[in-house]
Amino acid sequence: MSRIEEKESSMQACRDEARMLQALELARRGVGLTSPNPPVGAVIYKDDRLIGSGYHHKAGEPHAERMALADAVAKGHGEELCGAVIYVTLEPCSSYGRTPPCTQGIIDAGIGRVVYGVVDPDERHRGGADALLRAAGVEVQGRVAEAACRAFLRPWLHAVRTGQPWVVAKVAATMDGRIVRAGGRHQISGGEAREYMHRLRYRSDAILVGGRTVRTDNPRLTIRCGVESMEGKEQPWRIVFTQNAEGLPRDAAIFTDEHAGRTVLYEKVNDFQGVLNELHEKYGIVTLMLECGGRLLREWLERDLVQEWVQIISPYIGGGDVLLLPGGDLKAERELVDMHAQQFGNDFIISGLLHPES
Repeated sequence: MSRIEEKESSMQACRDEARMLQALELARRGVGLTSPNPPVGAVIYKDDRLIGSGYHHKAGEPHAERMALADAVAKGHGEELCGAVIYVTLEPCSSYGRTPPCTQGIIDAGIGRVVYGVVDPDERHRGGADALLRAAGVEVQGRVAEAACRAFLRPWLHAVRTGQPWVVAKVAATMDGRIVRAGGRHQISGGEAREYMHRLRYRSDAILVGGRTVRTDNPRLTIRCGVESMEGKEQPWRIVFTQNAEGLPRDAAIFTDEHAGRTVLYEKVNDFQGVLNELHEKYGIVTLMLECGGRLLREWLERDLVQEWVQIISPYIGGGDVLLLPGGDLKAERELVDMHAQQFGNDFIISGLLHPES
């Protein structure tokens, strides 16, 4: 390869990555809305001009590729689709589901080149797009900006691989590791941090608590602030683990509000793995957030079933007598990786992964 060819190849690689990251930004708009499908984004370029873009809005609705194709047509660029390049964050689907396969839509539109970020781990689709598209004379290139796309799709990739939701532990504590301030008179975290946590609920499909939390706090477990719009978003499923279902107050908010049909009880659970399988298969849950007390949270940790940890640290010392993780030492230490820290008002939020390869 000549130097000129090497330079042109390098420039093309840079363009491909930049456009894939543009598609990834679109995909973020679908977070919290698409389960059990992945949030995916797509952009279409012709002669260095953006002619169409789209993202997957909700399960059962058109996928990102078809949204981008339709956008190009709506903008008067239908004829320019022939020979254009589509960038999509996940390998296009190649089989019929609730919607037709995107590969056929791409072929029918006359797209000349397909560039995608992550190979679809679903055995119904994996590698299928490459074969179908190439057989139709379409150029295909995969694994562009793969690390960024894979990190974004991590919860869904985990769910496909394991058949279980991605589990996020959300906790709030004082500087000295208490989850209740002295006397229990005030909330641990400030308003800005609480808004952030409602945004975290938005990206989740379900929230899990224990029966003690229901009896003590009467939580609503709904998204109430921190998001601009709930359009297209259902309130999360409310999952309750309890030793005594009959002992739960029947007038609790989760049993009496307008979302009562999205409350699910599990009594005397021993098989956590079995529950996770059911939550994914029966309810389509991809991301499950734990908002339970310390004893139940400890069980999830001891069973090594938490993938992500999010903690609010509030600037108080000498809090209440309820520990974040009661019961002494854990059986094994856990270390957060890919860690991030942000300040919200007077609070700090630290998040990271316990299982980065999930």
